[in-house]
Amino acid sequence: MSATKSFTINRRQILQLGALLGGTAALAACGGPSIGAAGGAVQATDRDWSGITPAKEITWWSNHPGASRPVEEEIIRKFREAHGIKVNLVTAGANYDEVAQKFQAAAGTDNVPELVGASDVWWFRYMINGQILPLDQLADHLEFDAADFNTTLYNDYEYNNSHWAVPYARSTPLFYYNKDAFKKAGLPDRAPKTWDEFDEWAPKLADKPGLMPLGLGKGTSWIAWWFCNMLWGRGGAYSEEWTMTLDTPEALAAAEYLQRLVFDDKVAAIAATDYVADFGAGLSATTLASTGSLSGILEAAKFEVGTGFLPEGPRGAACPTGGTGVAIAADKTPEQQLAAGMFLKFLTNSENTAYFSSNTGYMPVRTSARDGDIMADVYRKQPQFRTAVDQLETTRVQDWGRVFVPNGDKELTTALEKIVLQQADPASAFKVASDAITKSFEQNVKSYL
Repeated sequence: MSATKSFTINRRQILQLGALLGGTAALAACGGPSIGAAGGAVQATDRDWSGITPAKEITWWSNHPGASRPVEEEIIRKFREAHGIKVNLVTAGANYDEVAQKFQAAAGTDNVPELVGASDVWWFRYMINGQILPLDQLADHLEFDAADFNTTLYNDYEYNNSHWAVPYARSTPLFYYNKDAFKKAGLPDRAPKTWDEFDEWAPKLADKPGLMPLGLGKGTSWIAWWFCNMLWGRGGAYSEEWTMTLDTPEALAAAEYLQRLVFDDKVAAIAATDYVADFGAGLSATTLASTGSLSGILEAAKFEVGTGFLPEGPRGAACPTGGTGVAIAADKTPEQQLAAGMFLKFLTNSENTAYFSSNTGYMPVRTSARDGDIMADVYRKQPQFRTAVDQLETTRVQDWGRVFVPNGDKELTTALEKIVLQQADPASAFKVASDAITKSFEQNVKSYL
């Protein structure tokens, strides 16, 4: 499996290969954004930012990832104290999809915020719709020290030699396990190295009444995200560039394996509501959840929590990245954009990155924060926090059919939920998803490349 690599795409590569972000929610007709609604991406222009006076008040739309509102409020307080600029923090949704849909609905109105969350499956649509500002010139003026960002995470937002957001609450899935349950089952105090090893361990965990060996989550932005681990680990993929590949033997084998865990082996279950809460309550012995859930799990659990890399498949390690960055709205005055840029620099500086990461479990997006004293102290006290940082070495760019095509994640979610909740035939469920995503690409993306 390939190691972490920079996701840098230019226009020539787009025309040759076709690659860019779309999303998780429905098409415009179904209540979500559409591609190209605003006539294409904003072009970078030379602007003398030194002659502009920043606005005194701006607004930031966030969903407070990782229950981070108090953390965000503290950073805002410090920023106003340092710069005299007021930042209105607005809860624009409960998740990334709700924020994105609200941002799309506000386009062309006075309600557009200066700053908005830009998740891994939404920023491209913001960009291609002309809703967000290319940041490089402003970042250069403000001396962002972009080289200090984790290269992979920063370049996730690069298109046509411009960056369209900066990394903020970035995450990977982790393998969480209940150390007490493992000890009682006579298992080693570590995550299973492979899924084959998990298969060997699961029956021992299943011996305890009321304890499910593996609890899993459903829903958009979740099930098709963590399933990348099983899919890639078996040599499959959602797509190869724009071509869907859910009909390959490897992709079908991954779906059949997941289905077997649930229906045949009965060692995995899909939670009805909150699988993270179920794990914290001791109802499941293990789970695959975001690093952003780490702080909440550690606080809620009445047992000692262990973390490890996601188990390897026959083809090796496989881990996606996810989470959100923050972008600046294009439909604002230069004064407002400058103030937004100042806050963005402050929000993601080394000190605040470490403060945010240490209080949420999201990865420190700056190298200086990752290797600094604050995080070193966190690693010593809670070594679980280090797992996600180390696991970055096993990550790879996500498949375009999921994150570059409008409705892609939603269609994959529907297919996977049919497979694990209704015991649907994987080949049939995946064909429906493939056909729908291919149609969405033809109608909503192809003509805008």
